[in-house]
Amino acid sequence: MATGKIRYWAAAKDAAGVAEESFDAVTLGELMTKITRDRAELARVVLRCSFLVDGSPVGKRAHDQVVLADGSVVEVLPPFAGG
Repeated sequence: MATGKIRYWAAAKDAAGVAEESFDAVTLGELMTKITRDRAELARVVLRCSFLVDGSPVGKRAHDQVVLADGSVVEVLPPFAGG
């Protein structure tokens, strides 16, 4: 089990109610399950989000295939608009 930090941005931050929090999870999929449990608004928002793990984009990889290392930083990035 890896421990690390998850950082929320924009609408994800509003839905989570915090800018960041600690986590313990093996994969990004497990982490998403944990952070959205009993947080319906956050669950809705993360469906539209992209993710960075230690600065690298997750892209279209299955979240259950993205293994988290101890000390990982996961960034939750909602779609941004503007110019």
